[in-house]
Amino acid sequence: MRKFLAILVCKLGHAVGSLVGKGSSLPGKYALKICPDILARVQLPPRIIAVTGSNGKTSTVEMIAAILRAGGKSVVYNEEGSNQIEGVTTAVLTHATLGGRVRADVLLIESDERYAAHSFRYFHPSEFVITNLYRDQLTRNGHPEWVYDAILPAIHPDTELLLNADDPLSSCFANGHEKVQWFGLDHCSFDTDAPTGVYHDGAYCPVCKAPMEYDFVHYNHIGSYHCTRCGHRRPATDYTVTAVDLAQGRLTIDNAVTIQLAFRSIYNVYNILAAYAVCRRVGIAADTIAGVINNYILKNGRMQRFTLGAHHGTLLTSKHENSIAYDTNLRYIRGEQSPCTVLVIVDAVSRKYFTSETSWLWDIDFDQLNCPQVQRVILSGRYCNDLAERFSFTALPAEKWSVQPDIAAAAKELAESGSEDVYVVTCFSDRDKILAHVEKEDV
Repeated sequence: MRKFLAILVCKLGHAVGSLVGKGSSLPGKYALKICPDILARVQLPPRIIAVTGSNGKTSTVEMIAAILRAGGKSVVYNEEGSNQIEGVTTAVLTHATLGGRVRADVLLIESDERYAAHSFRYFHPSEFVITNLYRDQLTRNGHPEWVYDAILPAIHPDTELLLNADDPLSSCFANGHEKVQWFGLDHCSFDTDAPTGVYHDGAYCPVCKAPMEYDFVHYNHIGSYHCTRCGHRRPATDYTVTAVDLAQGRLTIDNAVTIQLAFRSIYNVYNILAAYAVCRRVGIAADTIAGVINNYILKNGRMQRFTLGAHHGTLLTSKHENSIAYDTNLRYIRGEQSPCTVLVIVDAVSRKYFTSETSWLWDIDFDQLNCPQVQRVILSGRYCNDLAERFSFTALPAEKWSVQPDIAAAAKELAESGSEDVYVVTCFSDRDKILAHVEKEDV
C-alpha cells in the first residue's frame, strides 16, 4: 500500500508542479517520506546508466538520451535537471506504472556527485560515467578529494565504470575495480607542457601525494600524467579523440568517426567523447552516434547567440562557483580572432545557498582576456566591485576594463555603441538577466 501511495502522490505532485513550472524534486521528497525504500520496490529497466562528476553531467546526459533514442531505445531520464535523491525519485516514479514498473529500455540518471551514494543505495547502475573532479562550489563541496570520497560508496562491484583517463583524481576510481573502460584525448596541437591556470590541483599524486609530472596538458591539470613515486599514471584509452581542431570545429574519435562541433570548447569535446563511449558500450552504431551529435544543439542553454544593437553576441554560461567552467569559456573567447567586447556578470553567487563568498573569483584565469582581439571588458552585477578587485591583479591594462553595476545599463551601453562581437560570461542564475535585454537567435 505504501508503494502505491508513494507513486500516486509523486505522479500527482509532478502533474501539479508542471502546471506552475516547478515540481522536479518536491514530489520525490514526499514519496520518500511515505515510503523511504521506494526505489527498492520498483521494477527498473535492465540497463541503468548514471553520469556524475564536477562538470559536464547535464550536457553528457542530454546527448546520451538523444543518441539512445535515435538508436531505437526508449529512455527515461531526469531531464528537468534535478539530480539529487529527490529528483531521481521523481523521475523514476513519474515514469512508473501504479504497480511500480518503469517501462523503458534504459533508465538514464544524472546524479549529483555528493548524493550519488544516496541515489544508488537501493539499486546500482549497469554503466557509470564519471566525467571529472575539479574544485567546485567551495561552500558545498570543499576539496575535490572530499567529493571523491562521497562518490566512492556509490560504486557497486558489478557496475562498469567509464572514466576520464586524463583526470588524475577521477581515474583513481579504477583502483580495485575490475570493470573499467577509459576515454581520453591524444596529444593535441593546443596542449601545453605544464598545467595552466592560477592554481595547480594536479601538482601532487592523489594516491601517494608525491610530485606529479606531465607529458602534456589539455587544460588545467587534465592531460597525460605520471606519479614520480607510486606509478599512478594515465592509462591507455578504449575510446579516444585521436584528432581535434577547435578552430575548425572538428574532432575525430578512434581515427574513424568525424564529428562537427557546434560549440568549439574543450569541455564539449570531453562531453561528446563520454557520450560516445557509453553509447558504444550499449551497442549503438558509431555512425548513428556521429549523425546525432553532428546535428545536436545543447538544450541546457549553456551557449546562446543573440543580437544587441549592431553587435552579434554569444552568451557563455558557466557553472556557479566553478573556476574551471569560467576558464574554459574565457579560453573559448581567447581562441576567437574577431575584435570583441566581453561582459562579465556576477550578480548571484549560488543557485541554492545565500552566500556572498567570492573567493573562487581568484581561481579564475582572467588574464586569458589580455589578448589583442579583446578590445574592452565590462564588469557588471552585484559583485562587480569584487570582480574589479580581482581584475586589478591581472595584467589587463586598467583602461581596458570598466565597471557598470547595473546589467540593464551595461546592455544599453553596448547597444548604443560599436558593432564588434560581444561575449557574455556569467552563471545560470544571471543568464536571464542579460537575455531580457537582447534579441535571441538560433544557435
